[in-house]
Amino acid sequence: MIRVVLFDIDGTLIHTGGAGVKAFARAFSEEFGLHDGSENLKFAGRTDVSLVREFFSLHQVEPTPEHFTRFFGVYLKWLELMIADCEGGIFQGVDNFFAQMKLLDERPAVGLLTGNIKRGAELKLRKYGLWERFAFGGFADDHEERDHIAAFARQRGETHFGKQVKSDEVLVIGDTPLDIRCARAIGAKVLAVGTGSFTPAQLREHQPDWAVEDLVAISAIDVLTT
Repeated sequence: MIRVVLFDIDGTLIHTGGAGVKAFARAFSEEFGLHDGSENLKFAGRTDVSLVREFFSLHQVEPTPEHFTRFFGVYLKWLELMIADCEGGIFQGVDNFFAQMKLLDERPAVGLLTGNIKRGAELKLRKYGLWERFAFGGFADDHEERDHIAAFARQRGETHFGKQVKSDEVLVIGDTPLDIRCARAIGAKVLAVGTGSFTPAQLREHQPDWAVEDLVAISAIDVLTT
């Protein structure tokens, strides 16, 4: 029985028409006068902090706490503006998956495991009315590396559930090989969805427990009670 469910955001729950990527580019341009290179960053499965660090390295910007603070302040300003008018939405099957979870006699603790900083995650999910569905989460504010974020998310999930859970009672739902890797780092099961940049066939190469086109293709009750 799954006791803790941890969702990735971008490519798993929602798509934002590239609003986050565009906000990154505007922040680099406005705050640091750097107008190129962000289009070459590989965003899928990465953390916000690691992406900024990589960009700073490419442009010989010292990765000081002050520079990170400056960047994220401007990034959040642009993200809030761009998310308001973005062409995006919730992926098929997400709402039904949540509805099925509510049918369980013992509902799992449901949280986030994301590479977004917390405020960025909130802005994206509030746009689609999803933020309030998550009682806790692990974010890029907690750690730069996704494997460590997973540990924070699991710990908070146990706190919310009210007791310690076994590793195989935790489920991570994500759309990239990095989601699969961080799930394995905490011993969790993995449901991989092909709604992001990777196909189910590509995701199966990394040996998740399930790999499906989207959340329409699988029953939440079957996954959570197996």
